[in-house]
Amino acid sequence: MELKNKNILITGASSGIGRELALRFAKEKCRLILIARRVELLEALKEQIENYGSELLIIKCDVTKKDEVKKTVSLILEKFKRIDGAILNSGIGMKQSFANFDSSIGEQTFAVNFFGIVYFLNELLPILKKQRSGFIAGVSSLADARSFPVSGFYCSSKAAVTALLESLKAEYKPFNVKIISVHPGFIKTPMTDKNDFPMPYLMDVDKAVEIIFNGLKKGKEIIRFPWQMALLTGFLKRMPDSWFQKIASKSVKK
Repeated sequence: MELKNKNILITGASSGIGRELALRFAKEKCRLILIARRVELLEALKEQIENYGSELLIIKCDVTKKDEVKKTVSLILEKFKRIDGAILNSGIGMKQSFANFDSSIGEQTFAVNFFGIVYFLNELLPILKKQRSGFIAGVSSLADARSFPVSGFYCSSKAAVTALLESLKAEYKPFNVKIISVHPGFIKTPMTDKNDFPMPYLMDVDKAVEIIFNGLKKGKEIIRFPWQMALLTGFLKRMPDSWFQKIASKSVKK
């Protein structure tokens, strides 16, 4: 898939994977639309991106608010007339022990991780369908394989993203619109820096971004990494429930 000189939208672009993807696409002379709530962090990227010769549009948007998403996409079309690709990357991770159940954490998690993608799909799919070209890459997680203790809301929100994207692939293929799901494992970002538990095969964000970028370029519909974690979570997904619950119980005791 050709990625040079394209109009690329990235949500959650203020830090982590989104930020580094913005810099990677800037090297391809793409016109970038960077979206986040913390626009001051996006402004800090401006000079660096423009040095690559890329045009830049920064928009403050809360992805959990449907009306803000609608206005954001209208602004993009007003300036660039078309959207060639979108990487829907906004996400949060909040630990929640269900021994002290709090539905509000579930609401916040799904609002960002799931509906933050749904609202953009609502606006972008008709545009790309009309263009008969483009791609949408939604960032899920390898955590979609099973629902791990203390991460139930996070895992289930990512599983929902995976299922939604999977359902769209065949429907939009006739319109030359590619739907891509991205499944990172543990990536060293400000989000994972807060974790106080072991993170097997923790990967540097630069390496993760190269894998995503190269996967997009090759036209992959599913991008899973690192391979060791993808293999492990694939095994866990196929593991009998009774075995998985024994492992989960041991981790809770620890």
